[in-house]
Amino acid sequence: MFWELIATVFAGIGGAGIALLLRKLTKQTAPKWLVPVFAGMAMLGFQIQGEYDWYDHQAGLLPEGVVVVKAVQEEAPWRPWSYVFPQTMRFIAADVANSAKNKIDPNLVLVDLYFFERRHMAKRVPQIVDCVQKARADFTQSFSASSNFAEESSAKWHPLESNDPLLKAVCDV
Repeated sequence: MFWELIATVFAGIGGAGIALLLRKLTKQTAPKWLVPVFAGMAMLGFQIQGEYDWYDHQAGLLPEGVVVVKAVQEEAPWRPWSYVFPQTMRFIAADVANSAKNKIDPNLVLVDLYFFERRHMAKRVPQIVDCVQKARADFTQSFSASSNFAEESSAKWHPLESNDPLLKAVCDV
């Protein structure tokens, strides 16, 4: 975030420089207020461009075998342009390459989900996915899965739609 601030300041300096060049080319007939307007527009433009490029950049950095299973687009009143072009501000990626099937019940798959959010550190959350029952649960040290989904177990299972991208990525449905 520090380097983004530095880059924003330099974008403002560059915008102001363009306005100063315009004033010089017009022999100082261009209004003086162009300098701060160009600086502000350059800084705002740089920040907007960074907001929209963040998702593609982060998704491009994911190693092979890690797939995006959900992207969340958001709109906000303080970013009025986001109502026309919603921004992807967070997404979930699954480490499919390093997922592991349970040796006792091969319908259960352990997979790491990574939660990415703009200007936040990524979070890793291990999950158990039941490919037959189409459900997922948080994996904890005290996890014990029952042989039947309907039976009581120590995990809280969350049902998944049959076309859920996580289910498709992990279970090869």
